[in-house]
Amino acid sequence: MLGFHGGETILVGRPGFKPGGRRHALPDGFDSHFPPPFSLTVFVMIPDDTAFPFEFPGGLHYLVDEDTWARLEGDGSVTVGITSVGVALSGDLYMCRPKPPGSVVGAGRGIAVVELSKSIVSVKSPASGEVVAVNEALDEHPELVNRHPYGEGWIARLRPSAWDEDRGRLLTGDAVEPAMRRRAWLMRADLQGPA
Repeated sequence: MLGFHGGETILVGRPGFKPGGRRHALPDGFDSHFPPPFSLTVFVMIPDDTAFPFEFPGGLHYLVDEDTWARLEGDGSVTVGITSVGVALSGDLYMCRPKPPGSVVGAGRGIAVVELSKSIVSVKSPASGEVVAVNEALDEHPELVNRHPYGEGWIARLRPSAWDEDRGRLLTGDAVEPAMRRRAWLMRADLQGPA
């Protein structure tokens, strides 16, 4: 649905969106700005009352476009895992193989490989550093990632090398759900669960 708001903004929403929904700006590259007196900003409208069945625990840092999360632990290490949206996009995991301890990974680079029903996919790390531990339970029970993505299904722990810089690129708090809603909507055709 297209419509004008305030004479300056075009709203783009999925069919059937209701007035009063929250406005979530699209990421860089989707917004178009023209010199005054014209201004065009594109928004995705997702109604406040739309059920969104995915969880995003507080205290985590999310790399939304790669469907991964990071948690700073009390000892200074960073635990990494796959988000609930990532799990829904992936479907059942048949194998999860993290890089071994001692491996050095960069933010946005592969920290693990997972085998899905029809493909093998690289899991991108939200932080850079050295792998200090892997979740050995996933050797026998990769389904833990599907069942408990923020708990028993964690993938690896890092000794971060640039945490202050890395976390500046990750989302936290109130910014997470709107971004995840947008990602789920854009990827809705691939979702294995409800979007």
